[in-house]
Amino acid sequence: MSVYHLWFNGVTQPVDEIAMSLKQRMAAGERLVGTFIKTPAYEIIEVLAKSGLDFMVLDGEHAPFDRARLDQCLAIGRALDFPLLVRIPNSEPSSVLQALDSGAVGIVVPHVDSVEKAASVAKSARFGHGGRGFAGSTRWAGFATRSADEVLAQSLSETVVVVQIEEPEGVEASSGIAALEGVDALFAGPADLAICYGTTDITSEPVRNAIRTTGDACKQFGKSFMTFAPNAEPTAALAELGVNMFCVASEHAFMLQTARQMTADIKAK
Repeated sequence: MSVYHLWFNGVTQPVDEIAMSLKQRMAAGERLVGTFIKTPAYEIIEVLAKSGLDFMVLDGEHAPFDRARLDQCLAIGRALDFPLLVRIPNSEPSSVLQALDSGAVGIVVPHVDSVEKAASVAKSARFGHGGRGFAGSTRWAGFATRSADEVLAQSLSETVVVVQIEEPEGVEASSGIAALEGVDALFAGPADLAICYGTTDITSEPVRNAIRTTGDACKQFGKSFMTFAPNAEPTAALAELGVNMFCVASEHAFMLQTARQMTADIKAK
């Protein structure tokens, strides 16, 4: 039986007898696998929720998610009780609020290159003076069917803040960022790091060193460490650098890979 125990409704239960949230699984250091979603369509979420993935990240930075389609995808995620994160387009408090109120269990914030920016993001995602604005009428809050106490407790137990380390300045600040209360994970962005270091090779030594440094910071302060992987092949090596959360490819890549392989196999017969 697991040594981890959680408290729900006045009863302490071992985690193998209840469903752990994504936040709790991250805190336990579990190896988790997700993917980016580039197609703003709820059907994609509905299908991939059956795949065994642990989470998905709706890519509001690089894909055509408007507010309505983001809302639809988050609605199906809530209906299926499947954890969806949103990579928001920027670190503005309004972007944080929109994603969380619509039902995201957390946010992934691009280009966090300083302790100050990370602290601002964490504050925007948490209730309190100068932080996330409270509304009990949102999907996330249960459409005004739950008390303020319940909603505030849900924020503490569920909301995940992931900050992306994509520049050398972010790598240098990673220890201070990982030390912040309210930051749950750091996400090393290998492509942007590679370009910053003057290469297009995400496996190059400068990128590996940056990932190692960020991973060491996460380990020091007990935070989860995420990165992108194009496929399963590099994940063992990345795990050695401290990565426990893998955002693998995207549904675009999955479709292309399968279609190409099937076409090649049929034509070879």
